Amino acid sequence: MALFGKKKNDEVKAPACACNCGCPTSEVTDVENSFCPCGGGKLCIKVLGAGCPSCHKQYENAQEAVKSLGIDAEVEYITDLAKVMEYGVMSVPAVVVNDKVVSMGKVLKVKDLQDILQK
Repeated sequence: MALFGKKKNDEVKAPACACNCGCPTSEVTDVENSFCPCGGGKLCIKVLGAGCPSCHKQYENAQEAVKSLGIDAEVEYITDLAKVMEYGVMSVPAVVVNDKVVSMGKVLKVKDLQDILQK
């Protein structure tokens, strides 16, 4: 039986972390300090969207929050519906930090993103 083009027993691989060390982001355990277990130290931020103006604005806000905080982070904009669904997100835009969904269904302001990233 296929679910969204994949067989039920197919292994789903976790995406690689942003520091490009090769470890999956699901291994990131130190969410408070935003570091992967390899010591790469780069924060993984993903904006999930459909390519609409609201989703693009969320991506811009995420980039601005990272820039204003001066933190080492990679901000990705993912519009592939299959990849978005892997996170269990039912409404977009959504923000994922170190493989954890922190917001969905609304555009967060730069200040709100800063608060989330500083926790």
